[in-house]
Order: sequence, then C-alpha cells, then structure tokens
Amino acid sequence: MTYAFEKYHGTANDFIILDIRNHAIPDDPDIISQLCDRHTGIGADGVIFLEDSALYDFKMRYFNADGNEGSMCGNGGRCISAFAHKHCLISDNTTFEAIDGKHHAEILEINGDEYLVRLDMRDVRPAKWEDGSIFLDTGSPHLVKQCKNLSSCDVVSEGREIRYSARFSPGGTNVNFIELVDGVLHVRTYERGVENETLSCGTGVAAAAISQAIGYGAESPLEVKTLGGMLKVSFKKTDREFTDIKLEGAAKFVFSGQIEI
Repeated sequence: MTYAFEKYHGTANDFIILDIRNHAIPDDPDIISQLCDRHTGIGADGVIFLEDSALYDFKMRYFNADGNEGSMCGNGGRCISAFAHKHCLISDNTTFEAIDGKHHAEILEINGDEYLVRLDMRDVRPAKWEDGSIFLDTGSPHLVKQCKNLSSCDVVSEGREIRYSARFSPGGTNVNFIELVDGVLHVRTYERGVENETLSCGTGVAAAAISQAIGYGAESPLEVKTLGGMLKVSFKKTDREFTDIKLEGAAKFVFSGQIEI
C-alpha cells in the first residue's frame, strides 16, 4: 500500500510524519527502521504517527530510528504541531496526547515553511549533581554531563558507554554533554534508539537547562545552542519540582512524498 508522508526537522532533528487516522500502518520495527535508513529509505532520526485521540486534538506516537516506540520527543512534538496546523487540524493552539501524557503547543509565528512552536513539557523533579553529572526525566531519561572542550568530546563512544551501562539497565538513557561558553549553554546529545549523536534533542535541551538552574541558579528563560540551532527553555521552580516547562524553537517542513509499504 502507498502512504503519503511529510518530512520535518526541529533544529536539524528530523522526522517522518504520517497521518494514519484513516489507514493504519503496522508498527513493525523493521518497517520503521527501513523508513529511517538514510541510504535505502527516506532517512530520519524517527517516525511520528498522528492518530485519533478520544480526549484531545490528536495523539502522537513516536518511534526511534531503531524501529522501537520511544519516550517523549520534544522536537518531534513541535514538528507534529506544525504538521497538524499545516493540514488545518488545529488552530494556533493545540492539546495533544503523547506517551507521557497531554501536551499543549502554540504556533507563535509562521514564515513560509518554518513554524515557531512553543511546547509545554511535563513537570520535572529535581535531582543532585554528582561527580559532574545529573540525571533528570523530562519525558525521556537524560544524563547531563559536564564536558571541557565540547567540540572535541567523543559523544558517540562515551555516550554509548553510559547509555548501556549497568546503572541505567535495562532501558538505558540519553546522554547530554554540556559546556557553558561565554554565557551560552552548548549541548551535544547521544540519543538512545538512534544510537548515535543527533544534531538536537528537545527533551535533552530541557534537561540541560534545568540542570543549570539546579546547579548554578540559572534563571528562566535559557537559550541553549545545539549543533542544529538554538532553542529556548522557560520554567518555574518550586521547592519540589520544576513546572510550566516550555520548549520553544523552529519546526520546518522539508518535503512530502509517497512511499510503498
């Protein structure tokens, strides 16, 4: 069967989006990983299904490039909101369902094929910095680790070692390497499920920003630089948790097509 798809990216974190409300696609890991293959498929960091929701505007299901269903994807949430707006499924505001619960998103600006989207993230419980790292759950699990000279850091080798370490077994974790340079927080991320460095990770950026608030008293909002571009994270802090966490940045339509599955 032939399916229509669209390709989007959020600060170079790229996704294949399919509206499957009227025609289901098997969530077979082999099919998903083939779609994501950059040599023999469409090529992407992940696949997103837009499905019907009984409670909200739509349901988002996210699959990693390895074919397995993943946890929350912040950049993917912004991209599917842009997709839904482009196809007149939502107005400038939407509430949708994801694996970690409901999310609200707002389309702030539209410039051609680029959408500026602000996405509400789940509340986060604080943790402690230990030996230069901190573990936070922002809808996906993230270890945030300080790194001197981030540009030369071996993100893939070190990230993979931590991701598969006994400490995070059996599910593993994403690993973010951070460095503050001239007042700007830089982040590079090894993503589980992609099993490689991605050019941006929305939930990782949120974790990195909150790590600075915990360890160094950084105030909201924070701008965070990834290899794929800039994102902004805002939040409120209480004695028990971080609330009203918002991830803001561009989500861009790349191309559309059809593929036989």
